[in-house]
Amino acid sequence: MMKPMGASTARNVSTPYEFVSAPKAFGAHLICSLGLAAALFIAHNIYSTNLMSNPSDTLRLIWLIESPIVICIYSLFRPNPEECEYWKAVGRGLLGLPAGAVINALGAIALGAPVGIHHLPKTINWSLMMSLFTFVPAASVFGSSWTDWQRIFGYTKPVGVADHIICLPAHGAIIGAWFGAWPMPLDWERPWQEWPICVSYGSIFGYLIGMAASHISLLARGCQRIKRE
Repeated sequence: MMKPMGASTARNVSTPYEFVSAPKAFGAHLICSLGLAAALFIAHNIYSTNLMSNPSDTLRLIWLIESPIVICIYSLFRPNPEECEYWKAVGRGLLGLPAGAVINALGAIALGAPVGIHHLPKTINWSLMMSLFTFVPAASVFGSSWTDWQRIFGYTKPVGVADHIICLPAHGAIIGAWFGAWPMPLDWERPWQEWPICVSYGSIFGYLIGMAASHISLLARGCQRIKRE
């Protein structure tokens, strides 16, 4: 018995973007958020440091704890598990970490981040943390697929669940870092105005807000789909 061509076409169009369920996406973000909270807790309670007193060491601790969590979680969401093994996706995430850090560091310097030996450890550790927020999830899931990267970061048009949980937190971290940088040139002479303290707080809050926004967007998308049906 032949199937209607329209129904088959619709399924073929939508299926490639629906390889991650909303509950799994929520669980992934919850685990990543808990990892970030654990890193800040360990920094404060075990090493007696924080972003204000020692930003470089705190940022290093964040990316060291958060990187295996982010890479291992997002590697599960690769769209073609039959063709791409899990450990290959993990390898893509590991390669994406320093690559994304270079891009974030160059972007920060171009926008006015201080340059010098004294600031170098802070810039490196901040850039590695930002790479986890922006670059690594997409590298783990999509690898070097230019079409997917362009859709998420170039056009900012997330389609499926995986797109939403990568796109919105990444943009949230970037926008948060941008807003966090505003007080730096002001002559308030506050310790939190130093690089990269306020920028780090902004990027972390923006990342968490982006996570929440991605699930609100998915919920609204689900409601619209129910209404259409």
